[in-house]
Amino acid sequence: MAEALGNPMIRMPGSAKKGEIVEIRSLIMNPMTTGLQKDKKTGKLIPAHFIQTVTITFNDKPLLDIDWSTAVSSNPYLAFKMRAEESGTLKMVWKDNTNGSWSADSKITVS
Repeated sequence: MAEALGNPMIRMPGSAKKGEIVEIRSLIMNPMTTGLQKDKKTGKLIPAHFIQTVTITFNDKPLLDIDWSTAVSSNPYLAFKMRAEESGTLKMVWKDNTNGSWSADSKITVS
């Protein structure tokens, strides 16, 4: 499964009118295992592997800081809305409990 990890995606409009509410959607591939499940073949516990934090900035200014736990489903999907006030870059950083880190960004032009 290691080859399927990461691959973060952000979907948001490339442009918006000033003051418009835009939706940002994201997805990251991660098994989100709790460490309490057993492998069906071997009977051994599957190690915990889950996203712990998601940090979102817009033009390098904090927008959201999210703490996740093992209660989040595999391949977590996140959606939120923001008001488009200026053009810029939205950046998302996902960090997991195994010191993995992934990031993605997307630009929006506001007119």
